[in-house]
Amino acid sequence: MTTALVTTTPATAVTSSGFDNWSCKPSAAHPNPLVLLHGLGGNGPGNYSYLGPYLAGKGYCAFTLTYGQASPLFPVGGTIAIAESAAQIKAFVQRVRTATGAAKVDLVGHSEGAFQSIYGPKILGYADQVGKVVALAPPTHGTTFAGLVSVGDYLGLRPVVDQVLRQFGCPACDELIVGGPAVNQVTAGPIAQPGIKYTVIASRFDPLVVPHETSFIRETGVANKFVQDTCPLDPVGHVGLAFDPTVAQLVANALDPAHAQRVVCFAGPPV
Repeated sequence: MTTALVTTTPATAVTSSGFDNWSCKPSAAHPNPLVLLHGLGGNGPGNYSYLGPYLAGKGYCAFTLTYGQASPLFPVGGTIAIAESAAQIKAFVQRVRTATGAAKVDLVGHSEGAFQSIYGPKILGYADQVGKVVALAPPTHGTTFAGLVSVGDYLGLRPVVDQVLRQFGCPACDELIVGGPAVNQVTAGPIAQPGIKYTVIASRFDPLVVPHETSFIRETGVANKFVQDTCPLDPVGHVGLAFDPTVAQLVANALDPAHAQRVVCFAGPPV
């Protein structure tokens, strides 16, 4: 097992023509394009500056958006009501399917985006358009920490995030705590939808989504795993999941289990 250190500044990967390239056409090996959903207070290009190009380099057509912006003047998303953001994501899924000619997409979400990857197919009824869901630390059953630290901190957007919260508030924050209305919606009855293969990945060192098992979907056919089940020494936190080479490999294996590769362990950002 090999271990390498990763800096705690936003990581980058080799740019690929398959990331946010609307002329990209899915291959026979990877027929489902990817829709990448960012976390609270982040944005698509920033949140997926590492994982997006990484997955595109694996041969996927990968697309991201910034959903849930309180104002187009601010480059942060995910703060508005969960249902409003979910409607934007659903429309984006249709746009990706139309552009690529694909019958289905696979959803990869981080933090609130991971929750949206679970919420949308169930609540908005487009499960038949989704093949796989890979959810990184979703607050599936709600988190006990109401102040949900945003991905914007890690991306250097904290002043902008603070301005948005002062001016517009954060309806999504109130919906994602234990007992929040969006959490109650998604956990009423079975969460996993027929026809979708789910993988939930969490970290034992996540300081935000706690207790850590709140991410997991304890239902038949769902793969729940901690990063540390594979790489015990990886200190990756919550935000760092989207920038950790270890997690990137786990995501790739979840998307293509028939060609899963041995994971080389890295030390992801402990934030």
